[in-house]
Amino acid sequence: MDARIATDRSEKVWLSADSGSFEDFKASMERGTDPSEWPFAAAVEKGVLIYDGEAVRAAASNPRSRRALMAEWVGAFDTGPGVIVITRAMPETDVVDRATEVFEGIVAAEREQGQGSGDHFAKPGANDRIWNALEKHCLADADNFARYYAADTLAMAAEAWLGRGYQMTAQMNRVNPGGAAQQPHRDYHLGFMSPEQMQVFPGHIHRISPVLTLQGAVAHCDMPLESGPTLFLPYSQGFFEGYLAFERPEFQRYFAENHVQLPLEKGDAVFFNPALMHGAGDNRTSDVHRMANLLQASSAFGRAMESVDRARMAVTLYPALKEGLVNGGLTRAHAANAIAACAEGYAFPTNLDRDPPVGGLAPKTQAEIMAEALDAGLEPSAFAKVVSDHAERQRA
Repeated sequence: MDARIATDRSEKVWLSADSGSFEDFKASMERGTDPSEWPFAAAVEKGVLIYDGEAVRAAASNPRSRRALMAEWVGAFDTGPGVIVITRAMPETDVVDRATEVFEGIVAAEREQGQGSGDHFAKPGANDRIWNALEKHCLADADNFARYYAADTLAMAAEAWLGRGYQMTAQMNRVNPGGAAQQPHRDYHLGFMSPEQMQVFPGHIHRISPVLTLQGAVAHCDMPLESGPTLFLPYSQGFFEGYLAFERPEFQRYFAENHVQLPLEKGDAVFFNPALMHGAGDNRTSDVHRMANLLQASSAFGRAMESVDRARMAVTLYPALKEGLVNGGLTRAHAANAIAACAEGYAFPTNLDRDPPVGGLAPKTQAEIMAEALDAGLEPSAFAKVVSDHAERQRA
């Protein structure tokens, strides 16, 4: 066997915490955005493509122009700047204002109930967040929900990147005066993992993770720069090793020195590739409560073919694993293999109100809970209760 071939192949498949050349990254960022390559765009500002909402709605009325515009957006998200802004994406501000009232009511009610909302990439208490704002919005005011999500701009962006059958989710985020910036990051799926967790996924998963979701936000108020609208690093989504590399100090410094930031008006929308390096900015105002409805559309293909009751399987399998470990019939590695075939190995989807990320970016998985129970020698009846409680926390 040629050792060099094996080593080269292994390094391409199994990335490490130091994968990715910073010099290569910097070289890849040295490019501009040529307006002539984006004929539907109304303008280019700081390398970001700006689209006029009225023009988008006009294009939506014609099948040919609709597909042509969506094809341009695919190029923008894939090899272009990675981010687009649609001005007046929601032209009926009364619809946005009513949704804001709904969100404020939900925040107040959850506060009264003592519900604390954990957050990703930001310090606790820096903002007000509504997990599963999509469902809560729908149940609170179905008429407003219908008018809000009837917007062609939102549907076309999601369909352009993900195709038909996408699943929409949303989280309202309000960053209050004085709220600190987020750490620059990439987003879901790999972006919600620690470096140790990311390294167990082969390189092609790092490549396909960005095409499984699309990130977006609708501005629910005017957002001047001092209020801290999202900071972006155009074209950074193309850096293959970015999920692991972007946490390193040199990449964080580069982002701090080279990011771009655009003001938004109420009703504007932003959409971007989840692999684009980004992060919300500091709210340096004394009176702007910067509210955005954060959208995340997910591919219809991210699901298994069959419905499986993994909780029931886990409870049934647990005694056999416990006995096998005690009598030596199973090694820890073999038990881990069986758990992987049986239990749910991914933390999402879940109810983040009841099952928040504690001590990390994601809650514990059913598989992790099962392994911990075996390590602790938990009795089967006690494990069944743990599984039941976990399932209840995840329920919508």
